[in-house]
Amino acid sequence: MMTAEEKKYKKWIVALSIIIPLAVAVLFGVNLRKLGYDVEPLSFLPPIYATINGITAILLIVAISAIKRGKVKLHENLIKVCMGCSIAFLLMYVAYHMTSESTSYGGEGVIRYIYFFILITHILLSIIIIPFVLFTFVRGIAGAYERHKKLARITYPMWLYVAITGVVVYLMISPYYS
Repeated sequence: MMTAEEKKYKKWIVALSIIIPLAVAVLFGVNLRKLGYDVEPLSFLPPIYATINGITAILLIVAISAIKRGKVKLHENLIKVCMGCSIAFLLMYVAYHMTSESTSYGGEGVIRYIYFFILITHILLSIIIIPFVLFTFVRGIAGAYERHKKLARITYPMWLYVAITGVVVYLMISPYYS
């Protein structure tokens, strides 16, 4: 049964789970330079947001270790930092694409298929993960620990996959940045 706190946040979670991917998709297609704005390309951002993805992955692993050792407050704080990292990643990712030309992957053969498989699964799961992370978080702060734990078993591997594949995608495409 849903707690009062979960009910309170449900509409926000559903709204954010729709608005965030739509906003990213729209903003991804907006290039300020092509629209005539005199902005410098933020070409320094990809290694920074890839590093943030790596930090997120490490912190997720540490957060799971913390909760398994009974360190609830540490776990909660680490998850909050992971959420902050994910938001920072998203803002930098959108800013980069709004000011820079998209980079095409130049690999050939089997590696090209591997790259696109990783990229597509990364993108799809990064959309799917939004409500999972938010509902899991709300269940935790609402004290619905059994339901939190049950959902976290699904959320954690997806979020970890998204964080790790973010780094992998960057490493695979970075040789093709101009």
